[in-house]
Amino acid sequence: MSNTWVSYLHAVLQLCARNKAAIQGKACHARAIRFGLQEDTTTSNILINVYCKSGLLSSARKVFDGMPARSLVSWNTLIGSYAQNGEAHEALNLFKLMQRNGSSFSEFTISSVVCASVAICAVFVCKQLHGFAVKAAVDSNVFVGTALADVYAKSGLVKEASRVFESMQERSVVTWSCMVVGYVQNELFEEALLLFHRAQKMEVEHDHFILSSIICGCAGLAALIEGKQVHAIISKTGFCSNIFVASSLIDMYAKCGSVEEAYTVFLNVEDKNVVSWNAMISGFAKHARALEAMISFEKMQQMGLYPNEVTYISVLSACSHMGLVDEAKSYFDLMITKHNISPDVIHYSCMVDTLGRAGMISEAYDLIQRMPFVATASMWGSLLACCRFHGNLEIAQIAAKHLFEMEPDNAGNYILLSNIYAANKKWEEVVRARKFLKENVVKNEKGKSWIAVKDKVHKFMVGEINHPRIAEIYSKLDSLVEELKILGYKVETEHELHDVEESRKQELLKHHSEKLALSFGLLSLPASAPIRIMKNLRICGDCHSFMKHASSSTQREIIVRDINRFHHFRKGRCSCSDFW
Repeated sequence: MSNTWVSYLHAVLQLCARNKAAIQGKACHARAIRFGLQEDTTTSNILINVYCKSGLLSSARKVFDGMPARSLVSWNTLIGSYAQNGEAHEALNLFKLMQRNGSSFSEFTISSVVCASVAICAVFVCKQLHGFAVKAAVDSNVFVGTALADVYAKSGLVKEASRVFESMQERSVVTWSCMVVGYVQNELFEEALLLFHRAQKMEVEHDHFILSSIICGCAGLAALIEGKQVHAIISKTGFCSNIFVASSLIDMYAKCGSVEEAYTVFLNVEDKNVVSWNAMISGFAKHARALEAMISFEKMQQMGLYPNEVTYISVLSACSHMGLVDEAKSYFDLMITKHNISPDVIHYSCMVDTLGRAGMISEAYDLIQRMPFVATASMWGSLLACCRFHGNLEIAQIAAKHLFEMEPDNAGNYILLSNIYAANKKWEEVVRARKFLKENVVKNEKGKSWIAVKDKVHKFMVGEINHPRIAEIYSKLDSLVEELKILGYKVETEHELHDVEESRKQELLKHHSEKLALSFGLLSLPASAPIRIMKNLRICGDCHSFMKHASSSTQREIIVRDINRFHHFRKGRCSCSDFW
């Protein structure tokens, strides 16, 4: 057979690989066997590539196993394809076979096997491969280093990922993206932002992975100023049309308390898909704008898109925030009958919350008992909060009992139950709950609040003393408290459960972190700017009352994002209708 004919066959096979033309590739394979080329290493390598690109990995393996002699290309092609197609164990086993056979390997081999260990979260295997890479002096290679940083970050070993990243002499765009994504996935949002700023200074090219991830980081910190800066970069680099980046922007603005800006981004998305509609409906739900959420739900279907389970979570959540029982029941039935979606525990949780908020405590408890899932701590917590608001002591005790078993170290549950006892004048039970809190080691997490001013995020702890302007802040807070008392504000000391005198309770409540953040915002932000505060815990009743009075006294919009939801305080009222 002439070399010209063999070259022609190879060219046709390579075209089949590019076009993923499996049938034509098999025809060429048959022709190669007919002319005795099945033992030719180059021909076999090209055939393996054709089958791998076509997704026929079993056929590729048959060719590989039948080769009398294999080259590095043979091993790399099949190992890489196993890794890319989710066949992680096969990739690892083939690499072991490669080592037993004494075959040479390359940086590509190592990076492919490391990537395979990501898919199965094989941290121990990854560490072994890391050691192997160091021994073989290929750990400095950009592909190997990137794969190692990626697997460590995805496995939650962020320090190890950072060490690999910092030791790399050369980094690609993918390397930077992997590290930023890793920080965000592990909720290390500040570290992600710092790394992103470093990438900017080094003029690293941006891709849609790093941009959508850093936007998620801004959302996690509720860092609106940073988010707007990243939005400007996205506009300059032309990634606004990317649906994933646009959806991340919608989510970021909503989580930063600016649902209007989220809607502006949403309107500018040309080809909206289910993800972008879900982000917008979820944004409306978070801000207790149920009508807009329901209208968007209808418009989405008018555009020919079908809601999925995430869409229904958002629209049910919107109903729960406003106590729209009939609407929630209708959506719950529609999800099952029209869109054939089986409700999961989160959908049931939304229904429990909706019923409980509307005062239908018994119905909510019955639903928990009837549903085909074990109730989560979140569900019992929601029911307990509803019992507090509506004064149902009997079911509150049932919910609390479950919570104490599921979350024995969560002090918030004991505090909630104590408040319910106090409201029902069960003073002996109040004393017992407080004694338990005092004598047992339970997690009573300290309150923290964040506020962004001039490109910097300021953090406040309860009773803060370290802020450089703390004396000025306390002075502002003292004068604000006196102003609000004239308007009818009264310190609600029942929300302070420390066993101290009344005057000390008032002092402790006055120095809650969100009040300090508000005072700093009033000192530092323009009079026309809304004050946006992020808090790590549920806002207490006294602080909620304080914010309502402050919004009226200062004529400022105050937006507080606590662990449960957004509170928009305007003219003495809150968007949550005093239920949270």
